[in-house]
Amino acid sequence: MERNSQIICEKRTYSKEFHSHQHAFGQFLFSLQGSLDIQTNQQELHLKADCGFYLPPNFQHHYRSIDRNEFLILDIPLRYLPSDTESMHIKLDKQWNAIRYLLLEEADAKDNISALTDLTRYVTKKLQTSNPPSIDYIHNHFKEPIRLETLAKIEHYHPVYYSEWFKKRTGKSPQAYILDLRLQEAEHLLLSTRLSISRISEELGFENASSFTRWFAKHKGMAPNKYRFL
Repeated sequence: MERNSQIICEKRTYSKEFHSHQHAFGQFLFSLQGSLDIQTNQQELHLKADCGFYLPPNFQHHYRSIDRNEFLILDIPLRYLPSDTESMHIKLDKQWNAIRYLLLEEADAKDNISALTDLTRYVTKKLQTSNPPSIDYIHNHFKEPIRLETLAKIEHYHPVYYSEWFKKRTGKSPQAYILDLRLQEAEHLLLSTRLSISRISEELGFENASSFTRWFAKHKGMAPNKYRFL
């Protein structure tokens, strides 16, 4: 069976010299020891133990490791992947740490291809359901000022490319996406709570009730007090 048609989960090490290639399958990389420098046309990142990285098929990249290293690699044939995937930098939360542990168990066992196949299907499904880290950051911090450079840095993108990437993924600019979240939260607080306008303005990070009222009226066409009692 050709390598490109097999699911492969194994440990690998990398040299100090930069190498470049692309492959006709998707690939997840998780650090077990050391770090890996990865460069693409849009990204430049230093992959460490608290992160993972997904490389889509036919995606040119340059890589090296300047320290003692060992990585857990999952090669995923095209038939297991969604039709269109893109590179993804993954912060390892509890769920992703559990996935890495299970993959490591399979890499060491090498005798239960059905279990590895089921695990691979689960991992690839997360490519469709997981938010990229910068979008998670927006959802957690949209009440605060957010700089474009901060979001681009989270994804290891140049700010100009990040804006293009974000609009392609969400259909909106980062600024419009954040605006919609703030408006949705303002509407929710006005309609489902008895909080005062001053308290709501504080919740949404405005300096005072007047600035919140002007902002809300600009985007909704009426003052928040009127909106509340529609």
